[in-house]
Amino acid sequence: MTVPVDPDLPAAGLGRRLVALVYDAILVTVLLMAGTGLALALHHGHLDVHHPLFRAYLFNLWFFFIAFFWVHRGQTPGMRAWRLRVQRQDGFPIGWTQALLRFLGGLVSAAALGLGYLWVLGPARLAWHDRFSQSRVVVLPPPGRGR
Repeated sequence: MTVPVDPDLPAAGLGRRLVALVYDAILVTVLLMAGTGLALALHHGHLDVHHPLFRAYLFNLWFFFIAFFWVHRGQTPGMRAWRLRVQRQDGFPIGWTQALLRFLGGLVSAAALGLGYLWVLGPARLAWHDRFSQSRVVVLPPPGRGR
């Protein structure tokens, strides 16, 4: 289902964003476990989990999983479950560069003890990574209801 572009959709609150993040964290954990299993199989059961190439491999799996959904659907599976969508400020879909900026900014937001996420509680309802990537997370109307 394609939702029409609407720059005036309401901004998502912190609670909804965090619940969607938990959904996605479960899926990413499964993906990283499967990726590790594949790497173990390819290396005959011997794998240096501290090797920079292995860590880069896992990081890329994580990024491309999330960014693919952001760029092609505007929603990760967790966001879809909670009727959230990431979009540019003008309502159009984000691209790969914005997805990378958003992903890296999200890591910084989390690494700062979640402070970057708490900015959603402000009047603009934008987290650090929203601002950094010039994007926003909006709440979509229920299915079958237009704006």
